[in-house]
Amino acid sequence: MHSILRRALLPLALVGTAVGCTDLTLEPKSAISSANIFNDEASYRSYLARIYGGLAVTGQQGAAGNADIAGIDEGFSHYLRLLWQMNELPTDEAAIAWGDGPLQELNTQIWTSTNSFLVAMYYRVFFQVGLANDFLRETTDEKLASRNASQATRDAVKRYRAEARFLRALSYWHGLDLFGAIPLVRESDPIGATPPRQATAQEVFDYIVAELQAIRGDLPAANAGVNANQADQGAVAMLLAKVYLQAGVYTGTPRWNDAATEVNRVLGASYTIDGNYRRMFSADNHTSNELIFSVEQDGTRTQSFGGTTFLMNASVGGAIDPASQGIGGGWWGLRLKPEMLAFWPGDNWGTTSTDVRSRHFFSQGQTRTMNSLTEFSNGILNPKYINRTSTGQPGSNSGHADIDYPMFRLGDAYLMYAELALRGATGTNRGQALTYVNALRQRAYGNTNGNITDAQLTLDFILDERARELNWEGHRRMDLIRFGRFTTQGVWAWKGNVLAGRTTEAFRNLYPKPASELSANPNLTQNTGY
Repeated sequence: MHSILRRALLPLALVGTAVGCTDLTLEPKSAISSANIFNDEASYRSYLARIYGGLAVTGQQGAAGNADIAGIDEGFSHYLRLLWQMNELPTDEAAIAWGDGPLQELNTQIWTSTNSFLVAMYYRVFFQVGLANDFLRETTDEKLASRNASQATRDAVKRYRAEARFLRALSYWHGLDLFGAIPLVRESDPIGATPPRQATAQEVFDYIVAELQAIRGDLPAANAGVNANQADQGAVAMLLAKVYLQAGVYTGTPRWNDAATEVNRVLGASYTIDGNYRRMFSADNHTSNELIFSVEQDGTRTQSFGGTTFLMNASVGGAIDPASQGIGGGWWGLRLKPEMLAFWPGDNWGTTSTDVRSRHFFSQGQTRTMNSLTEFSNGILNPKYINRTSTGQPGSNSGHADIDYPMFRLGDAYLMYAELALRGATGTNRGQALTYVNALRQRAYGNTNGNITDAQLTLDFILDERARELNWEGHRRMDLIRFGRFTTQGVWAWKGNVLAGRTTEAFRNLYPKPASELSANPNLTQNTGY
C-alpha cells in the first residue's frame, strides 16, 4: 500500500466534500463518473487507495486546500487526529494547550452535541463508509462484466472488495465506540433513499463482526509479505479482538472467549516483538515486524496536518530542540497530565529513565503539575513520535511525518491476552499471560529487573501496564471505559473542568450525536444525557 498510495492517491479525486450521513445513499460528487473512470483498469486499485487515504490525508490537494470535510479547519479534520484527540484528551493521559473552538471541552469532559470536533469525527466515519459503499457498488461481478474487465482485474478486485469492507468495518467500529447506536448504510441501499434509520448498538456490533468474518478468507494470510499498511487476516483478527474485547460495553454481554480466539490467531502468526521499542514510533517504523495494521504517513507524498505529523509537532515546544526530532519547529500543544507520571514511581523521566517507555519524556522547563490547561509549560512533554529513523536519519520532510500510525501492534495483543486470561477466557492461562507481560517489560528495562511475579499479575496491573506500554497510541479512553474508570470513577487533573478533577456522569462514556444530524434525520435519537 506504500506504493499504491504514493502513485495513486491524488489522481483519483472521486469525492470532493463530505455529506451528512443522511445523504450517504447519494453517489459521491465528482467531475469523473463511473462511465469513464474505470476504462483504465488500474482505477480500481486507485480507488481502493483513496479509501485507505481517507485515514491518512484530509483532502485532494497536498497538505491543505481542497478539504473532504467542510465547516472545520482542514488540519483539525484529519481522521486520525480527531480519533486520537477523542480517545486521549478526556483521559488521565494527555492535555492540549490550544484554545481553538471547543477543543478544551475534550480536555475537561464537558462537551456538547454542537462541539465541532465531535461533529467532524462523526462525518469522517461516514465519509469513509460512503467511499467504501461506492467502491463496492462499482465493483460487482455485473459491473465488471459490463466493462469487459480482464480476469486478472476480476481476481484482484475480489481482494480489493474485502479490503474496502475491512476499512468500512473499521470506521463502523470507531462510530460504534464513540457514538453508540448509529445508522448502518450498505452498498445495497438504493440511491436516493429516505434518511437511514438508526441501528441499535447490537445491530452495529453484529454487522461489524459478520463483515469481518465474511472477508477473512479473501485476504492474504497474516503477515505473509503484505505491508502493514494493507489489510490482511492479521488485521482482521486484531480488529475482531478489539471489538469483542469491548463487547460488554457495546452490547451489555461480554465476549471474552471470542476475543481470546482472535488474539490467539494474532499470536499464532509470525509477528515478533520489536527489540527496539522506539523504532515503532520513528520514521522507519514500516520496517518493524511488530506492526499489524498501520496508516501510512509519508512526509512527501501523503502530507497533512493530522496523523503523526500532528502527534510529532504538537508534542514539541519549550526547551526541546525541534531539529533533534527531525522537524523544523514545534507546535507547543500536547503534554502529559500529571497522573500519567505516577505509572513510573520513582523514575527519573528523561534520558536516565530505567524504562525506555518514559525515557523520551522531557521535563526541562516544564512543571510536573498542571495548574493551567492552556499554559504549555504546565505538564511533562512526551515526544514519542520522532521524525528520524531508528538509526538517526531525518525524515524526508521536516514539516510532515514519515512515521506510519501504529493502529494495531503485537505488544497490545500480548496485553490483551493477559487481560483475557485474568478474566477467565478459554484458550488462555496465567502462566502464558505472565510470560507475555514480562517479555514487554524486559524490552522496556533491557533486562529482567522490571519483571513481575504471578501475585502481581492483576487486572489493575494490566490497566496500568497498558498505560505504560501504549501511551500516546489512542487506546486510553476505551481501556478506562472497559475497566469502569472513565466517568463515575477515576479522578485526574481537569476532569469535569475542575483543577483537582472530579467524577463525571456515566452518559459521557459515549459522545453525543451531532445536533445538526438530529435536525436533518428524524430517524435519529440523541444519546442519553445530551
